[in-house]
Amino acid sequence: MTNIKEYIYNRLERVMDPEIPTLSVVDLGMITDVIASNDSVTVKFLPTFVACPATSVIRSNIKETLEQSGIPNVNVELENRFSWSSDRVTERGKQLLEKFGLGAPATITDALDLVQIESSKCPHCGSENTTMRSLFGSTLCRSIHYCNDCRQSFERFKPL
Repeated sequence: MTNIKEYIYNRLERVMDPEIPTLSVVDLGMITDVIASNDSVTVKFLPTFVACPATSVIRSNIKETLEQSGIPNVNVELENRFSWSSDRVTERGKQLLEKFGLGAPATITDALDLVQIESSKCPHCGSENTTMRSLFGSTLCRSIHYCNDCRQSFERFKPL
């Protein structure tokens, strides 16, 4: 068998975010560490927002997926050393967000500013001629935008 950590990460790619079912917890950058010993495995993860209502579902899905893959004694712990950032979303994750119809978060190069929050590329036509309509979307991690070119509304995964 391959390295146990590699095997576990491979299995974690099957754990999808309940609110964006085409995106795994790995692509969202939610997995911060996998600690494997002879008798147990601990997976540390970060929710995308502190008050994310899907945290308990994700925790349960991680545990269930690994146990079904033959890994006994799985512990899933919330990361408490730092907070999640949208910069943790992988390039593949950003592509999957757009394919799902959500605008991908911008990479934050310095301090987050209003331009980075308001600006978004349209996932429908690729235009950057968009405006933010509401900072609050259907979930805590999304905002609502409008494309002035294709005239479609869309939600965007917030930069954080």
